[in-house]
Amino acid sequence: MPKPVYILNGPNLNLLGLRQPEIYGRETLDDVAEACGALAEDLGLTIRFLQSNHEGQLIDWIHEAREKASGIIINPAAYTHTSVAILDALHTFEGPVLEVHISNVHKREAFRHHSYASLRAEGVIAGFGTEGYQLALRRMRTLTTK
Repeated sequence: MPKPVYILNGPNLNLLGLRQPEIYGRETLDDVAEACGALAEDLGLTIRFLQSNHEGQLIDWIHEAREKASGIIINPAAYTHTSVAILDALHTFEGPVLEVHISNVHKREAFRHHSYASLRAEGVIAGFGTEGYQLALRRMRTLTTK
C-alpha cells in the first residue's frame, strides 16, 4: 500500500464556507475533503486530510509525515506569512511539498505576499478556489510516481 499524501490545513479553514465567502467561496472544508478523497481514489492515491487552528499540531503532523507520507499538500492559511517553525518542520520532510491557497494572495494585502512555506514547496497554487487542492493532488501524483 503506498503511503498517503497528507493534506494539511491551517487556522480558520474549519470555517470555510462561512467565513468571508466572497473571498473563499461557499464550499466547506468537508466538501473539499470529500472532493479530494474522490480524486485521490481516481488517481490511485490515498490521503490523510487534516485541519488545525494550532501551529504545534500542524508541526506534529509534518513530523509524523516524515515516516508515514509520500508527500504533503499544505494550506498554512495565516501561518503562511508568520511561521518559521512550520518552514523548519517542512525542511525535515524529504518528500514533495505543495502549497495551496484558495484566494490569490498576491491580489490581497501586502503582508500576504510573503510565504515562508514557499521557501520549501516544489510548487504553489493560489487563486483557483478550492479547486487548487485538486490541482495539487494531480501534481502530487506526478511527483510521487516518478
